[in-house]
Amino acid sequence: MNPIQLAHSPDADDIFMYYAINFGWVDTKDYQFENIGLDIETLNEEALRGTYDVSAISFGMYPLIKDDYALLRTAVSFGEGYGPKLIRRKDKKLKRNFKVALSGKYTTNAMLFRIYYPQARPVYMNFLEIEEAVVNGTVDAGVLIHESILDFDESLEVEKEVWDIWGELAGEGLPLPLGGMAIRRSLPLNRAIEIENILIDGVKVANLRKKELCARLEKDALVRISDKMLEKYLDMYASDESIELSKLQIKALDKLFEIGYKHGLWEFPIKTEDYLIPREYETLRNS
Repeated sequence: MNPIQLAHSPDADDIFMYYAINFGWVDTKDYQFENIGLDIETLNEEALRGTYDVSAISFGMYPLIKDDYALLRTAVSFGEGYGPKLIRRKDKKLKRNFKVALSGKYTTNAMLFRIYYPQARPVYMNFLEIEEAVVNGTVDAGVLIHESILDFDESLEVEKEVWDIWGELAGEGLPLPLGGMAIRRSLPLNRAIEIENILIDGVKVANLRKKELCARLEKDALVRISDKMLEKYLDMYASDESIELSKLQIKALDKLFEIGYKHGLWEFPIKTEDYLIPREYETLRNS
């Protein structure tokens, strides 16, 4: 067996997309996948170190690891009219230099937030701690991600949707790129292609057997939310749109990378398709 480290967040959509493989519902050929669950910012930091073979990442930091990791076409999360939310207490008015809790320096929402609110003072913390930090006044505001966007303390309200920030910066009515998967370039190309195809099958099977998989995840206490909220959340971030990058999603990623380049976050402009696994190799190899 070929062991492959598959690092992902403990968020419901990541668990959903990868556990069809873990449960043996997909032909994994001669690969043995080791699931590693870490919060997204830790995964981003480990990707910068080149730690894992395959890892979930925030799209907003991919240009920083492009030489060591290729982008995968599957297990992608985009917002369509929704996304992370900037929240504050209802009795709080934000000043220009407000103190804000973000889920990590390298997350996509943090990238867009810092561009839009250049005078705000970010404090980085685990996403599970952000809501309470806003409630108790440790920070003036915070950006909620993952399941937190669906249900938060009644003393809080939304100041700004990251979806709206994206619309103002991108200006093209594109879906909001949030996160995806990257694979280590040091793996042989034929292996990388096989692994990508296995992961595509995993996300496809997860969607085909959604009710069964959700019941199993809840029964085994592998997700933090359940019932209708889980179903709603997965419809947002783990749907048929997550199986494989579409042309529209690639266009949105190109726009994200363009915005980052124009604001000096990386040295060179990049195009998404230049950093995907070259599928033509598989055709040539088998011809």
